[in-house]
Amino acid sequence: MQSNPPGDGGPAHVLVVDDDPTVAEVVAGYLDRAGHDVARAADGPSALAHFACRRPDLVVLDLMLPGMDGFEICRRMREQGGPVPVIMLTARGDEEDRVLGLETGADDYVTKPFSPRELVLRVESVLRRARLPVPAPDSSPAANVLRTATLTLDPVARIATREGSELALTLREFDLLAFFLRHPGRAFSREELMREVWGWDFGDLSTVTVHVRRLRAKIEPDPARPRLIQTVWGVGYRLAAADGSRTEAPAAGPDGPGGLTERTAPTRLTEPTTPQGPSRS
Repeated sequence: MQSNPPGDGGPAHVLVVDDDPTVAEVVAGYLDRAGHDVARAADGPSALAHFACRRPDLVVLDLMLPGMDGFEICRRMREQGGPVPVIMLTARGDEEDRVLGLETGADDYVTKPFSPRELVLRVESVLRRARLPVPAPDSSPAANVLRTATLTLDPVARIATREGSELALTLREFDLLAFFLRHPGRAFSREELMREVWGWDFGDLSTVTVHVRRLRAKIEPDPARPRLIQTVWGVGYRLAAADGSRTEAPAAGPDGPGGLTERTAPTRLTEPTTPQGPSRS
């Protein structure tokens, strides 16, 4: 399987998977003009075949495809090659579909009709996070490793473990955990986390909520009663300080202040939008 080395600075190889030829052509055209190397696939089998031959740096994946939907394609890509950044395209506005996409492992989603220019910005934001240069190592490699009593995260090797067992984290989950570990005991709002971890000044805040929930499921002994990533009522989240102290916030619920009902609609740009297309997609 060929792939571009992370952070190599060369053009990104982006796979666009959409059965609507008009949408696929518009998206591929904008990404190509932005300097990316773009391949296209119209269905799940051809997308997976391309993925097996040449792993892309990022996948733009339509949710509703004939035969095999975007959720299943995303799962199979994760099984075949580990974490790869995925941005899902969907004509559905239901929160359930957006959340399911994020929980499947997608890093972001864009709802049709969308601005192609906005999509390019989202793609470049995700790629920028995936290709961030690692911190310059100190004299001792261990100096760069972030630790708690049960967690260890190596930002250079991009490996995180819990009690010695390696964690299977997506790109965003890894970056979110690294951010929390660098700022133990400090509370951050979802807006701050979106800006610092995702690099966005706009977006649906339920993205943060879902990623916190997914991360808790992987690092907490009891995700329903989280002790590591704590909810701070009226603010957001914080990683427990070294002493393991916890501030109870029962009214917030395990997912955070307001759960998934408190969200901000994404900012829309004024660029001409892609066609809506048939309702199935």
